[in-house]
Amino acid sequence: MSLVDPQTAKIVFLDRDTIPPHITIPSLSCPHQWIDYPETSPQQLVERIKDADIVVTNKVILDASALTHAKRLKHIAVAATGVNNVDLDYCASKGIQVSNIQGYATQSVPEHVIALLFALFRRIPGYHKDIQTGEWQRQNKFCFFTHPIKDVAGSTLGIIGSGSLGRATATLAQAIGVKVLFAERQRAEQCREGYTPFEQVLANSDAVSLLCPLTDDTRNLIGRDELQQMKSSAVLINTGRGGLVDEQALVEALQSGEISGAGVDVFTEEPADDSNPLLANSTLPNLILTPHVAWGSDSSITRLCEILVANIEASLQQHPIKNRVV
Repeated sequence: MSLVDPQTAKIVFLDRDTIPPHITIPSLSCPHQWIDYPETSPQQLVERIKDADIVVTNKVILDASALTHAKRLKHIAVAATGVNNVDLDYCASKGIQVSNIQGYATQSVPEHVIALLFALFRRIPGYHKDIQTGEWQRQNKFCFFTHPIKDVAGSTLGIIGSGSLGRATATLAQAIGVKVLFAERQRAEQCREGYTPFEQVLANSDAVSLLCPLTDDTRNLIGRDELQQMKSSAVLINTGRGGLVDEQALVEALQSGEISGAGVDVFTEEPADDSNPLLANSTLPNLILTPHVAWGSDSSITRLCEILVANIEASLQQHPIKNRVV
C-alpha cells in the first residue's frame, strides 16, 4: 500500500517564493491537493503542516517541536540540496521520508564562481566605484590604475569541496587556463591521490573557492589563521555556505590587505542585515556580495523543480526516491 493515498494527498509548499514566479513547477500526474504559501513564519508552521501528507520546504526550519504536530506527514521534500533545516533524526525515528535536490546547479554555480573570479581579478567593482565617485575626472587621463589588475588565465584556483559542484567548477576553470588544486580535508592524517594538503592549497592558490557542505567539521573552516596562510594577492570565493567563513575575520583581512578580495554569495544568517560584518562593510572596493543566487539561473531552477516533482511522484507511487536522504 502506498505511504500516501495519491488520490487524497495534501501537499503543502511552505515557501513558494523561494522559486521565482516565472518558473513553473510541473504538475503531478495524479489527483492531489497542492497548497502554496509564499512564506511561512515559525508561528504559522504548525497550523500549516498539521494535516499535510507531504511538506515541501526550501529554507523553513522543520524541527522536532513542529514535526510532532504533523501526524499525517510521510514525506518532506526539500527544494534544495542542504537539509540542515530538517531534524533528520526525528524523521528517521518516525518513518518520515526526506528527499533533497542534487545535481541541478552544476552549470549555474560554477559560472557564478568564475564570474566572481573575473570580477575580483579585474577589480571591476573597484573601478566602477572610482567612476561613481569622480576619480576618473580627478585623474584627468584616458585611463587610470587605482587597483592592480590580474589575468585569470595562468592563475591557480584552490577548490575546497570535490563533489559535483567542485568538479564542474574545476572543469570550467581549466577550460580558461586556470590550474586547479583540490584541497584535502583540513587536519587529515593522509592526503588522497589527486588532492593537495589543505594548508598547501591555501598557501599556493591565487583564489580559493568554497564548495563544500556546512557540517560541524567545516563550520568556520576559514578563519583568521587560514586567511593569514593565504597569499596577500589571493581572493576568497564562498558559494558554499555562510558558516564556512568567520565573517568578521574576513572583513578584517580585506581591510588590512591580508588578502586581495572576496566574493560572497552565502551568509551565516539569511537574509543578512546590517549587523552582519559583510553587509556593514559592503562598500569595500575589494568585496562583492550577492544574495545567495549562485544556484539560481532559470535553467537550474527549472531542473530543480523537475527533480522536486519527481521525488514527490516517487513517494506517492511507492517507488524508490532517487534523492532520498532519510
